[in-house]
Amino acid sequence: MSKRGREALARVPLFSNLSARHVRRLADLSEEHRYMEGASIVREGDKGDTFFVILEGQAKVVNRAGRVVNRVYPGDFFGEISLLDGGPRTATVVAETPMVLLGLSRSALQEQLAADPAVAVKLLQYSAAMLRRIAHPASG
Repeated sequence: MSKRGREALARVPLFSNLSARHVRRLADLSEEHRYMEGASIVREGDKGDTFFVILEGQAKVVNRAGRVVNRVYPGDFFGEISLLDGGPRTATVVAETPMVLLGLSRSALQEQLAADPAVAVKLLQYSAAMLRRIAHPASG
């Protein structure tokens, strides 16, 4: 994977506790995806199996009612919940410009977790910290 892909993954909070070696391995397991303007990248309710980091372009995040609730740009990411649990997508993401995304599939992540359980421990630590912040926002 390109240096750009490694750098993009390294900036994702979910992977912030990982070593450079682990991030490099995840980047190597990732693939570039290209979408044309107007393409639906993910659809709310569909089974999710890929995490995306935007390398180029911009997209809108649309809720069930069809209202734009957010816009995402290079460096932004989406799909981390589905990456971890394989559950349904929580929003629809539509390309507003031509886009290049780095995609990490759930199966590739699981391959890495099986090969190196230290990655799983780091991801669990991050997930626990997020849950703690949600449950007790003032205390961290």
